[in-house]
Amino acid sequence: MVNFRWCSLALLALRAVSVFAQEETFGDDSTAAPVSPPELKADIETTFPDADIFGVKLVNGKVTKALIDITNQEDGPIQVAFVGGALKTTRPLPEDAPVYTQIVRNLTATRFQIEIPAGEKQTLPYNFVLDMMPQDVVVELLAVITNPAGEVFEIQLHNGTASIVEAPTSIFDPQIIFLYLFLTGVFGATLYFVYKTWIEALFPQAVKKTKAPKVKKVEVSEPLSGSESAGATSGGEKNFDESWIPSHHLNRPVARRVKSGAKAKKGGDQ
Repeated sequence: MVNFRWCSLALLALRAVSVFAQEETFGDDSTAAPVSPPELKADIETTFPDADIFGVKLVNGKVTKALIDITNQEDGPIQVAFVGGALKTTRPLPEDAPVYTQIVRNLTATRFQIEIPAGEKQTLPYNFVLDMMPQDVVVELLAVITNPAGEVFEIQLHNGTASIVEAPTSIFDPQIIFLYLFLTGVFGATLYFVYKTWIEALFPQAVKKTKAPKVKKVEVSEPLSGSESAGATSGGEKNFDESWIPSHHLNRPVARRVKSGAKAKKGGDQ
């Protein structure tokens, strides 16, 4: 790839040389017949494969492809040195305005150095990428070609309007999906805040009747006295080992009933 500045300088140099040559030719003999400048015998056609019925669209961030078909009509081979171009504004300029003020952006020049034999046709691809504001521009493509005699020609390959557009977005783009989720969350949070702040106050909720919990009655048995608890224990099953308890503790004395003194005397008198 060659910077288009060098391409522009080369083209300007060619124009200057041709102008000086014409001045010298006419300056030598004012009566001489005018000499027609030499022409390159070649058929050139430039197409854009991605163009549609609406014209050429230059999509930002996407490679724009141009196909240049060159058919050599010379008697000998011709050589394509390089291809370049520029984007020009579509707005009219004053007549005294410099030519360079029409240029919006220069396109990168591509070096080919391809030789096309006589009578043959060859297709050269030219690609460029843009990142500009959407607008309408004039696409001008130029080529530097030499004929079999070594003469250099500046050939205009294409000169037509085109539209610079942004790349189409897809709903499956991760950035777009994240944006949708973020906006949905913000919208939902806003609705919830509005509902809790203003709408809920306009519709008071009815008080729900709650049933009292049922209290279960628990019967508490009265504690038994010492003798009753011992009897209850002795009457039931024994849940302990008696082998280690002394025998005088196991055989408790039974309380006997003692007659009162009045009954004892009455029995003695009889």
